[in-house]
Amino acid sequence: MLQRFKKTAIGTFLVIAVMSTVAFSSDFFEIAKQIDIYTTLFKELNMYYVDEINPAELTDKAIKNMLISLDPYTQFYDQQGVEDARISATGEYGGIGMRSRYKDNILTILSIYKDGPAHKAGLIVGDQIIQIDDIVVKEFKDKSVVNLIKGTPNTSIDLKIIRNKETKTLTVNRQKIAINPVPFFQMMDKKVGYIAFVKFNRRASFEVKKAYNSLKSQGMEQLILDMRHNPGGLLGESVAICNMFLPKDQVIVTTRGKMKKWSDTYRTKNEPIDLEIPIVILIDERSASASEIVSGALQDYDRAVIMGQRSFGKGLVQRYRKLSYGTQMKVTISKYYTPSGRCIQELDYANRAKDGTVPKFSDGIVNSFKTSNGRKVYDGGGVLPDVLLKKTATTSATKALYRSEAFFNYGTQYYFENPKITTATNFTLSDQDFSNLMDYLKNNNTLYSTKTERHFKKSMEIASKEGLSNIQLKYDDLLANIQEEKRHALATNKTEIINKLTENIVRRYYFNEGVYQQKAAHDPVILEAIKVLGDANRYAEILN
Repeated sequence: MLQRFKKTAIGTFLVIAVMSTVAFSSDFFEIAKQIDIYTTLFKELNMYYVDEINPAELTDKAIKNMLISLDPYTQFYDQQGVEDARISATGEYGGIGMRSRYKDNILTILSIYKDGPAHKAGLIVGDQIIQIDDIVVKEFKDKSVVNLIKGTPNTSIDLKIIRNKETKTLTVNRQKIAINPVPFFQMMDKKVGYIAFVKFNRRASFEVKKAYNSLKSQGMEQLILDMRHNPGGLLGESVAICNMFLPKDQVIVTTRGKMKKWSDTYRTKNEPIDLEIPIVILIDERSASASEIVSGALQDYDRAVIMGQRSFGKGLVQRYRKLSYGTQMKVTISKYYTPSGRCIQELDYANRAKDGTVPKFSDGIVNSFKTSNGRKVYDGGGVLPDVLLKKTATTSATKALYRSEAFFNYGTQYYFENPKITTATNFTLSDQDFSNLMDYLKNNNTLYSTKTERHFKKSMEIASKEGLSNIQLKYDDLLANIQEEKRHALATNKTEIINKLTENIVRRYYFNEGVYQQKAAHDPVILEAIKVLGDANRYAEILN
């Protein structure tokens, strides 16, 4: 009997091994076949196509079109992209300390780092850079022109700018720039400390701990950790931050991938620094990835009250893989699961529809899990806060406004019309300021258009080319109606727009630090978090 079982087991193993080998060989052959097809096609194009082709551009397009059918996180990086990825991970680079936007051959400064080289040289938000040393910006081919500003610390660069219709030339000395993932922290009152946390780079856990220790020395007994708009970053840093408030050897996150080496369980490795302090974590629809690992883990262990809006829903893990000639790829290698076992991934990229739309897991059946105290939590669709604060949905018109030049330019105009404003803490905008913005948009309509308006305009241009000029009056009437609907849509988000405009303006006078100072005094979400921490019974009830 035993002998028969052994023969059967060996036979089964051999069948599985042969099938696996055949499957592997089949996959390998298919890969080799497709690569050979691409290579021969490329050679034929390069040799016989009537005009000269750019091999690098063609390859770049081919790679991007191949990856676009997967998820948006699997990406190819050329040599410059590799450097940008390094800066994102480390938070350090040689430059002048500013953020910029390149659009329509115009390079505009969006923000300046306080006490950085750009600030010391006299650059301000809204300056348009038209020349970098001997390079004229509008003659450069693409947005990589901004990389000319970066360089070795202790070297200088000459920038020609346009400011309020005047041309100036400034010399700026490059320095090593360190992007602090904790741009602001302060005591809100005698007990409550507040930490704004915006990115999980390699300095994240160090800076959060540094801010915590500083606040603790000032008498902090309760903590607000603000991770709104935090897109995530390094998984290891999320584990380290959880370790500050959870016991040693606790599971924080589990990853499961196709390859065994990328399926792992991450636990806290060190003794915590505080197991008792009450914590409120703030999240919103733009809190993603590592932010969701931290909020999900502390929620599962009932260690913190999560407050705000449902998070983004990115339950995927990426790794960088080196490729030839200094390039690399960031590839999704696994899904991650919180301590209770839930995967909070929202979009189901594996089942993309033929028209390109991606279904949502939260639109189907979601599964319930339990926290340490037995509270129900759910998978699919991000982390749902324990205290869900309602927010009016942001309309498409409002999203278009934030992306527009009009919104940014209004802030620039406000700055030059108001050389001084009150302190950041006391600064607020009124209903009249909102009306002034609406008037500005009406008078500068070409700088702010929705997708509907752009398509409508394009349709009219086609109609005109086809000789259908008699519809012009109807077109004008419809366009007027669309613009009126656009204004109604903006009014729906009046409070949100005022808050965004406040940031836009305060940043010009008081940098990012001023934006957080203003929020600390007026943000209703932060004020609600203080209320929850101030009511011990309510805090305990939420977690139990």
